[in-house]
Amino acid sequence: MVRGLLVSLFLLLPLAATAQIARFVGDYAGSAEVETWDGEIVQRDMSVSITGTGDGFEVKWSSTTWRDGKGKSKTYRIGFVPTDRDSVFAAAMARNVFGHAVPLDPMKGEPYVWARIEGDTLTVFSMYVGPNGGYEIQQFDRTLVPEGLRLDFAASGDGKPRREVSTVLKRQ
Repeated sequence: MVRGLLVSLFLLLPLAATAQIARFVGDYAGSAEVETWDGEIVQRDMSVSITGTGDGFEVKWSSTTWRDGKGKSKTYRIGFVPTDRDSVFAAAMARNVFGHAVPLDPMKGEPYVWARIEGDTLTVFSMYVGPNGGYEIQQFDRTLVPEGLRLDFAASGDGKPRREVSTVLKRQ
């Protein structure tokens, strides 16, 4: 009886994840003024696409920074799968020897990434461990608002704030 209940709950995890992410699914775009490492204020165009997958969801985001009329673009794509913790999702960025999606290894200089959903906010966290053992944490809060998503980004390292960006990305 207990084993059957546990198996049933395990099979329902993907359904719960799909229901939680459904409100966020869509394409969003916007821009913000961002201060660079050298103190210059530049325009950055941003977009995010959130899609449901069979057992979780995927977040793809792009940013284009404009300087002197030239744009430099970066794009990231990360899949997330449910964990045993309600509303907490593991990044599925690599495959282990058994073919299961697993997070990357921060001790190898790779980012450790996870996500959570709290109310109207989908948060993606990224943690990097530097060669000297220092760290950087990035937090992307994407909160549902009438226009689309409010993006609040913050990066800190070794206990010090490094960068913050806030803007509203409109639903496309």
